[in-house]
Amino acid sequence: MSDFALIGGSGIELIPLSDRKIIAFGTPYGPVQTEKGKLGEKEIVFVNRHGTEHAIPPHLVNYRANLWALRELGVKKILATATMGALSAKYHLNDLVLIDQFLDFTKSRPQTFYEGGVQDVLHVDMTDPYCRQLRQIVVEAGTALNLAVKNGGTYVCTEGPRFETPAEIKMFQVLGGELVGMTSVPEVILAKELGICYATLGIVTNEAAGIANHQLTHAEVMKSIRLIKKSVFALIEKTMRMLTPEQNCTCVLASAEKGRF
Repeated sequence: MSDFALIGGSGIELIPLSDRKIIAFGTPYGPVQTEKGKLGEKEIVFVNRHGTEHAIPPHLVNYRANLWALRELGVKKILATATMGALSAKYHLNDLVLIDQFLDFTKSRPQTFYEGGVQDVLHVDMTDPYCRQLRQIVVEAGTALNLAVKNGGTYVCTEGPRFETPAEIKMFQVLGGELVGMTSVPEVILAKELGICYATLGIVTNEAAGIANHQLTHAEVMKSIRLIKKSVFALIEKTMRMLTPEQNCTCVLASAEKGRF
């Protein structure tokens, strides 16, 4: 059993764990391979969202299997990483951002463990999608390392794997979107349903279409990640060192009351 997990996004496919061991098992939603080991002195579980060869595109990630596996391993707090494009002048290349709200523009992804019938139905509260307490710890870890971490931002989750059109970006801006990516939904929703504290550490790797004066490429994203990866790893390790298992927040209560249509 482990209380803490890291979900790695693009560029964070491998982290420096010691005493590393592979844990593979089945879930009701399919097989999952996780890694358990020590990051510094803290034991954590690591899930590679896109696979070791970055072979799983955002819309085909088995989010339910990943989150179910983490719950089975006893995880209480998850820090996820994700690359993001900037839609607002508030955010710049290589900024580290803790998003606090999202706009969902995904299309084909299962978003709940509660699908009716014997599984019942849950209308989970999403007032605070991303755990306030966990985000605050990341900010404090950044301060200790002299790393600026921006706490707050509205994230637009698109289906992918294509990048967005300039017209879509303009629409997202009108709706209040400040950052754009392809992975936080339904991951954050599923964590909430399971009563797990969850936060996303966003890494701004590009300006979105219509803002950047050049074509967007995945290579651009990976280049940005390489420039800041050392700082991201240091921030993750410091955050994990500061975490405690106690959930002094409302996350654990999210599924306490099951709603019905």
